[in-house]
Amino acid sequence: MTQQTRTPSAGETAIETDALTTTQKAALTSGAGDFVTEAVGGVPALSLSDGPHGLRLPKGEGEGDGGQLDLRSAAPTTCFPPAVALGSSWDRDLARRVATAIAAEARAHAVHVVLGPGINIKRSPLCGRNFEYFSEDPLLTAELGGAMVRGLQESGVGAALKHYAANNQETDRMRVSADIDERPLREIYLRAFERIVRRDRPWSVMAAYNALNGVPLSENRRLLTDILRTEWGFDGVVMSDWGAVRDRVAALRAGLDLQMPGTGGRTDREVVAAVENGELAEEDLDASVARLALLARRATAGAATAGTAGAGAAAEAPGPVPYDEHHLLAREAAERCVVLLRNESSLLPLDPSAGTVAVIGEPARTPRYQGAGSSQVTPTRLDTALECLRESAQGVRVEFAGGYLLSDDEDPAVREELAADAERLAARSDTVLLFLGLPAQEESEGFDRDHIDLPAAQLALLDRVLAVNPRVAVVLSNGGVVRTSPWHERVPALVEGWLLGQGGGSALARVLYGHTNPSGRLAETIPLRLEDSPSHLSFPGEEGHVRYGEGVFVGYRGHDRRGDEVAFPFGHGLSYTTFTHSGLSAVARDEAEDKREDNDEGRRIEVRVTVTNTGGRPGREVVQIYSRAPEDSSIARPVRELRGFATVDLEPGESRDVLIELDRADLAHYSEREGGWFVEGGTYRIEAGASSRDIRCTVDLRVDGDPSRARLTGRNTLGEWLAHPVGGPLLLDAFARGRGARSGAGAGAGALADPVMRRFLAGMPLEVIAEFPQSPVPVSQLPALCEQVAAQG
Repeated sequence: MTQQTRTPSAGETAIETDALTTTQKAALTSGAGDFVTEAVGGVPALSLSDGPHGLRLPKGEGEGDGGQLDLRSAAPTTCFPPAVALGSSWDRDLARRVATAIAAEARAHAVHVVLGPGINIKRSPLCGRNFEYFSEDPLLTAELGGAMVRGLQESGVGAALKHYAANNQETDRMRVSADIDERPLREIYLRAFERIVRRDRPWSVMAAYNALNGVPLSENRRLLTDILRTEWGFDGVVMSDWGAVRDRVAALRAGLDLQMPGTGGRTDREVVAAVENGELAEEDLDASVARLALLARRATAGAATAGTAGAGAAAEAPGPVPYDEHHLLAREAAERCVVLLRNESSLLPLDPSAGTVAVIGEPARTPRYQGAGSSQVTPTRLDTALECLRESAQGVRVEFAGGYLLSDDEDPAVREELAADAERLAARSDTVLLFLGLPAQEESEGFDRDHIDLPAAQLALLDRVLAVNPRVAVVLSNGGVVRTSPWHERVPALVEGWLLGQGGGSALARVLYGHTNPSGRLAETIPLRLEDSPSHLSFPGEEGHVRYGEGVFVGYRGHDRRGDEVAFPFGHGLSYTTFTHSGLSAVARDEAEDKREDNDEGRRIEVRVTVTNTGGRPGREVVQIYSRAPEDSSIARPVRELRGFATVDLEPGESRDVLIELDRADLAHYSEREGGWFVEGGTYRIEAGASSRDIRCTVDLRVDGDPSRARLTGRNTLGEWLAHPVGGPLLLDAFARGRGARSGAGAGAGALADPVMRRFLAGMPLEVIAEFPQSPVPVSQLPALCEQVAAQG
C-alpha cells in the first residue's frame, strides 16, 4: 500500500525546532516526570492522564504517595462504564458522547492527552485486563474505539490509542513474545488499529510492553514505522507504555518518539552519545522531534479551538465541569450496556407495586464499578443498586441480605450466618434479586485470572436460595467473562451487569424495574467451559513465548467453526419486547442504478433489512450483519464474520428499513502469497441476525475477485497453476500441445483426466512435474510459460 499523507491545518503548523541542540532534542523524546513531557525551546510541556473510562489524575508532590505506582486519582472525575461494558452497547454515538465528556473534564484539569482507548482483542477470557477492552471482534472494537478517538480529538484533547499491539495477556506482560502468523496478526490483532489510524487519525499511539515474534514492540521498526507510518499513513507520536523501553537508542531507530516516564536524563545522555558516535542517525532523532512538536501544537491549539472558537483563537479558561450532567450520561451509558441474557416466563421486569423483593448479595450494596490498575477513577458520586431499587419500588418492601463477604478470608461461621440469613429472606419473599460477581482481587491489570468460575461461596448460596424460592433473577458484576453453566439453566432470569461505572446502580434498578428496556448485546462469547475457549491450549505460553495457535479463529470465529455449544453467543442479548427481521437485500454499489465513477463509492455494498417491533414495549434492536465466505474458498475461513451493525429504536408495531453500508474490502483476507489484502471471487452469503448463532435472514451476493498479484513460478503447485485465471488456461493449452509429443502414463496430460491422479498431482510443484520423463511441459519450457503468465496477468 502507498503511504497516506496529510497536510497539517493552520492550527497544526509545526513548531520551529531547527535551533535545538542534540541535548535538547534528546530531552524532548523522554518524559519530564511520570505524566508530563519536557518543555524545550518553543515546544511546551504536555500533561497526560490515564483515562479510558474517565480521568485518573496523577498526584503532584505532597499529594498522597505521588508517583506512577499510586493508583488513586488526585481529584474526583466522572467514572463512565469501562470498555467491557461500553462494548456491549454496540453504540458508536454513545461512545463518542462519553469521550466528549471525558475531554471536557480533561481540559478543565489541563490534561492534553488521554491515554486511551484500549482496543486490544479479547483473545482469552482469562486476560486480567479484559475490562479495559471492548470485544473479541476487531470490527466492533474499531467502531467503538474510533468513536472515542473522534469524541476526544474533536474536543481538543489527544487520544493515545493503545496497546499497540498483540497485548492480550498480563502474564509476563513486560517480556513475553506474542508469536503470531502474519494472517491472524493482520486480520485480528492489527485490524482495529489499522481502521482507526486510517479513518480517525489519532494524535498518538502507545506501543505495548510485549514483544511480537521476538522483537519488543518499543524496538519493532516493522510495526512502528513500516506498517504504522508507511502503510497506514500515521503522522502522530508513538509513545511507550510506562517502563516499556529497554534500549532507548534502538527504540528511536525503530520509530518510538517518546519514552515514558522520564528517567532523570539517564537515557537522554545515551541518545546524545549515540548521535555523536554514529550509532543513531540525527535524522531519526529529528523526525521524532518534529512529530512531538506537532503533537504539542495540536494539543495546545486544540485547547484553544475546542467548541466554537476559530483556529488560532486565544485559549480561554475552561468553564465549570457539568458533573451532574456527566453523571446522568454515565447512568444512560450504563443502561445501554446491561445485557439481559435470560428471562424465562418474563420474570423481568419487576412490577414496582406488587410483591416483596429480596435483594441478596454484597455487590448490590458495595458495588464494583471499575477494574483495578492504572485506569482507576475516583468517582464524583456513586449510585448503589440497593438504594436505587428501594427508590424505584412503589410501596413494595425491598429487604437486603449480604449473603457473603467479598474477601477471601471469610470465617466459616460468619459465612454460614450470612448465607442462612439470605436463605430465610429468600423464603419469605416473592422474588429474589441475587447479585453475584467477581471480587476485586480476582481481576486486575498486572495478572491474569486462573479460572472463569464465580467464587464457591456464591454458587453455594445460589443453590440454597433456589431451593426455597425459584423466582430468582441473578445479576452479575464482573470485568471478565464468568462461567454460567450449568447453573444458569436453573434461574429464570440472568442479567450481565459487567462493571458499569458510577451510574451503574441506578442503571440496573431502571432496567430491573422496566423503566429502561435492556438493549445490550454481548461483545464476547460466554463459553460453557474455559477449556472450550479457542486459545485455551496456548495461553499464556511458556518460557517467554506465547504461540497464538488458534490463528484467526478467535472468540466466536473459533467457537462457530468448531461447532461448540456455548452458554451465550457473541451478539446475544434479550429485550422486554421482540423483533423480527425481513426483506434482506445486498447489492454491490457498482451494480446499483446510482453507480458513481468514484472508485471508493463503487466498491461499497448496500445491505438493507426491515426490522419490526412485534412486542408491546418500545425497544432498541441491534441489527448485526455477517458474511460467509464462498464455499470453495481456498483458505480456512470462519463460518461467519461481523461486517456491520446498526441500532434502531422502534415503538410497538413499528417497522423501519435499516441501511448498513459495507466496504467490499472487508470481505478480504490477508494473503502472504498475494502480499496483502485479497478478495476472493465467488458467492458470499450475507446474513442479518441477533447474534452469531441467531441468524434471521440471508441473501447471496456474487462478488468479483481481485486480480492476483502473485507471480507464478515453477515452485507453485499444479493446483495453484490450474486455479490461476491466466496461468490455468495457459498451462492446459501447453499440456494439450504436448500431448502428441509424448505418450505414456505418469505426468502426461491424460493424467489430468483421472480425478485421483489429478488430486495426486495437484500438490506437486510444477517444476517437479516437469522433470518427469512423460511431462508434456519440460523444464526447458517453464521460464517462457512463467513469463507469458506475467505478461498477460
